[in-house]
Amino acid sequence: MMSADRENHEMTQSDIAFLLADAADEVEIGIAPVQQVMRAGRRRRARRWAVAAVTAAVVAGSTGAALAFAGLPGGHGDRQGYVAKPPSPPRARHVYDPQRTELARGTYRGKEWHVVVQVWGAPRDEAEADRQFDAMAALGLEPADAHKPADLIGKVSFFATRGWGDARPEQVMFNTVRDFENFAGTDLEAAATRLGTGGESSGRLVIGMVARTARQVTCHWKDGTVTVAEPADGLSVHDTGSAIRPVAGFLKANWFVCRAPAGTSYAAAEVTK
Repeated sequence: MMSADRENHEMTQSDIAFLLADAADEVEIGIAPVQQVMRAGRRRRARRWAVAAVTAAVVAGSTGAALAFAGLPGGHGDRQGYVAKPPSPPRARHVYDPQRTELARGTYRGKEWHVVVQVWGAPRDEAEADRQFDAMAALGLEPADAHKPADLIGKVSFFATRGWGDARPEQVMFNTVRDFENFAGTDLEAAATRLGTGGESSGRLVIGMVARTARQVTCHWKDGTVTVAEPADGLSVHDTGSAIRPVAGFLKANWFVCRAPAGTSYAAAEVTK
């Protein structure tokens, strides 16, 4: 029979590891990612790495053995431990600088008009909401139903703006919501606005949202004529000012723009494909 001292000196690192497993069997905590350890035909359950690490420190201190556990920092196993990702910063979530998509542009009375959709990410706390509220105000934007910065927490804001010449763009369609409305089939929401200034430009520009499956929107004008908007990629000098486009950050609908000819204004719009 070997003495206790002799047994301690001849004990290998593998022996120590399985003694740890025996000691951990009585700890009532959850099971780690499913791995199995086999020795001499006996099956032992792997425990959380946190427990293994604490036990290893105690044993190493008492026996002088150097232990390395797969998946632990400093270990040499091929198993990677879970590393929690830090929360994404406000900049990555577009809290202070929105995602911008230009939908259409053209010329009216010698000045360029353009339609842009901005999508602002949801602030997570009052500090982020305060800064976002100020950033919106600096651009002349007023979020829907948000009378104070705290009203923006946990909500996404979007604005469809129309600009003409050097004047500050004006918001036409906008909302502040916890989640975007899902558009499907022939769902459509639209608003008519002016191209520039003056009564003749009133109602000549239509901005709206449709399902992402929509392939054609037909805008009807009061003089009986129609304009068709279809999916388009990019912008060019050949654009008519009418198109359907996806918007960055807006996942549940596409946006469209229709421009009316001179001398008429908006009557109705519908999804025709």
